[in-house]
Amino acid sequence: MLEYLPQKPDILVSTINMLLRDHEFDSLEDICSYYGKDTHTLIDYLRAAGFTFDETAQTFK
Repeated sequence: MLEYLPQKPDILVSTINMLLRDHEFDSLEDICSYYGKDTHTLIDYLRAAGFTFDETAQTFK
């Protein structure tokens, strides 16, 4: 498991999508809880970088 989440948006999105795809976590909320991040703040940060979270697919696009 990673010690921390990357800060660069493109690497962060890739990491989160990998963690969800590989079933290491069940949801974005679980990832945020584990790494001590606020889910809404993370989504807003990545939205500002041009990414959106698809809740149905549980992935950032």
